[in-house]
Amino acid sequence: MPVIRENDCDPGPSGRHVAAVLAAVGALSGLVLWARLSAAEPTALVVLDATAAVLGWLLSPVLLWRPVRGTLGLTVLAALSPVATPPATLGALMTARERPFPVAAAVAAAGLAAHAVQGLWRPPGGLSLGWWLVLIAVGYGALVGWGALARARRALVASLRERARRAEAEQGRRVAEARMLERTRLAREMHDVLAHRLSLLATYAGALEYRPDSPPERLAHAAGVVRTGVHQALEELREVIGVLRDDGEDDAPDGPPPPGLAELPALVAEARGAGTRVRLRDEVTGADALPASAGRTAYRVVQEGLTNARKHAAGRPVEVVLAGRPGARLSIEVSNPLPPDGSGPLAPGAGAGLVGLTERLRLAGGRLDHGPAGGEFRLRAWLPWPE
Repeated sequence: MPVIRENDCDPGPSGRHVAAVLAAVGALSGLVLWARLSAAEPTALVVLDATAAVLGWLLSPVLLWRPVRGTLGLTVLAALSPVATPPATLGALMTARERPFPVAAAVAAAGLAAHAVQGLWRPPGGLSLGWWLVLIAVGYGALVGWGALARARRALVASLRERARRAEAEQGRRVAEARMLERTRLAREMHDVLAHRLSLLATYAGALEYRPDSPPERLAHAAGVVRTGVHQALEELREVIGVLRDDGEDDAPDGPPPPGLAELPALVAEARGAGTRVRLRDEVTGADALPASAGRTAYRVVQEGLTNARKHAAGRPVEVVLAGRPGARLSIEVSNPLPPDGSGPLAPGAGAGLVGLTERLRLAGGRLDHGPAGGEFRLRAWLPWPE
């Protein structure tokens, strides 16, 4: 828990606070002074009480800046005159609000001792000294408890605000890391595919260079492959430039191209082998014309949906629906019933995978939507599919 300082909890006393303290002390001290005047006491005591009332009223604003010192000074004054009791007890309350409990308890004990002195040489009328001191002790105890409770509540609120600020900053950092990780992963995948395509173009270009005597139809076929490959390579290179970030790491090692739409049946079979009941509805028309990057993204969407269902709704059936055609768009939907307790499928702290997937879809020109609906959790994605 962070250390709570007084200045962290309150901006400091303002003119309104000073006016409120002066008004409260003036009213209470005036009532006590009026009661003492009505008791027809000797003139010397009346002068002493009037002087104590004025001094207590003038010193009361000091409690806002120096609660301990101000309260001790008013406590000494309370030992001489009961008119100083209101500002002295107010000082005990403010000390408990601004200082640790041991300090407040010590100040309250000093106040009780001062009132004991006051009761010895100016006994209260109509009440024995013992019972009067009991009432004074109860009053001080209530004031110290009230102030300590207010201090604890203020410290708790400040601590909760600090924790909320740290949690928000940590969540922002995690989201940023998830986005950066997904961008890096996507760039590496496109790097692999681009390298594969360029090596294929180099092979066909070498054939054109070293076998110029090939039949015209074979030369035309090789030239067409080179033209199409260059066009696709340029499109994928634009995607790489859009997402690649300089992270100072080596490129991913050579390997097979990442999975795409054609590998979805194998992914579903793998999920079924792990015990998940999966129903796949493939309503895609002209899947061979789907761009490789869109196929990879669709594969990742289904993969993330199956992973979330397996983690957060184990044993529940999952339905995967794919639909689309060239010139329209490709839509992917992964749905599964919510858990029996009715909670959402995402446990606290989860969701980084969906953050990365959202970033991937956005970079591909698509959109991702996810959330509970109709007793199910649905993950929907849309990808552009040019003709």
